[in-house]
Amino acid sequence: MKGMHHMPGAIHAEGLVKTFGKVRALDGVDLDVPEGTVLGLLGPNGAGKTTAVRVLTTLLKPDSGKALVAGIDVLKHPNEVRRHIGLSGQFAAVDEYLTGRENLQMVGQLYQMSAKDAKARAAELLERFGLGDAADRTAKTYSGGMRRRLDLAAALVVRPPVMFMDEPTTGLDPRNRLALWEVIQDLVAGGTTLLLTTQYLEEADRLAHDICVIDHGKVIARGTSDQLKAQIGGERVEVVVHERDHLATATEILRGFGKGADVKVEEHTRKITVPVTGGAKLLAEVIRELDAQGIEIDDIGLRRPTLDDVFISLTGHAAEDTK
Repeated sequence: MKGMHHMPGAIHAEGLVKTFGKVRALDGVDLDVPEGTVLGLLGPNGAGKTTAVRVLTTLLKPDSGKALVAGIDVLKHPNEVRRHIGLSGQFAAVDEYLTGRENLQMVGQLYQMSAKDAKARAAELLERFGLGDAADRTAKTYSGGMRRRLDLAAALVVRPPVMFMDEPTTGLDPRNRLALWEVIQDLVAGGTTLLLTTQYLEEADRLAHDICVIDHGKVIARGTSDQLKAQIGGERVEVVVHERDHLATATEILRGFGKGADVKVEEHTRKITVPVTGGAKLLAEVIRELDAQGIEIDDIGLRRPTLDDVFISLTGHAAEDTK
């Protein structure tokens, strides 16, 4: 230990570069994921998320840069790294000709679990992912969504200390997505470190302690979900007045509460939007003031920016736009 040197996280990458022909899939990516936390790697298709996962899980050698996973150098000791990680996503390791149950038991035994433990763990995971009924059918009879769930279950058999999930819920229906989120939250509560790539902003919001936004192979922003939202300006009050005649007066009142003159008025919906600080307390004042002036309202609310707003303001496009 060199003095008070900052310990790199369970996943640590510096200056990762990877080119495919003319495309710089990774253009100097730095990542640091403290032990027992979740990093959400957020970005559109083709942003470099999958390439980053492949490098960190030893499936792809970077052109330059270095990476440590569980303190082990990915380039120097790839086999050692593989023993400490779980990986799920677009590289499904499912054997078509085995049943769901056999697939999971096989994974357990590959990792030197006893047959008894592997069997128990397989049963637990099949139940958890709603595959109990299909447990003894061969995987090739499974639907796409069932395959995804079996792939995830396989990655979780050994409860690895470091876990990588590449777009784990793409193609899952809302019910299975929620089930998976619960599994992930349990894993992390048990001390697993997770790097999760996703295009779903809600998923990053729900699961990740920290978020890195990646676009064209570069990290263009990082922080907690709240920090990223705060970057693009905070809350807005939205008011819908009952009568169009009241729009002008209401707009003046709201301008008084807002920061300067950036008030948006939509005539046809009778809606006024103004950026504010002060949250719910301010909302009460706005309501009192409008009431005092005899302005009837149909609706009023406080809107906070979403991660969608953040993404668009950072990249100029929505996360799902670039398919």
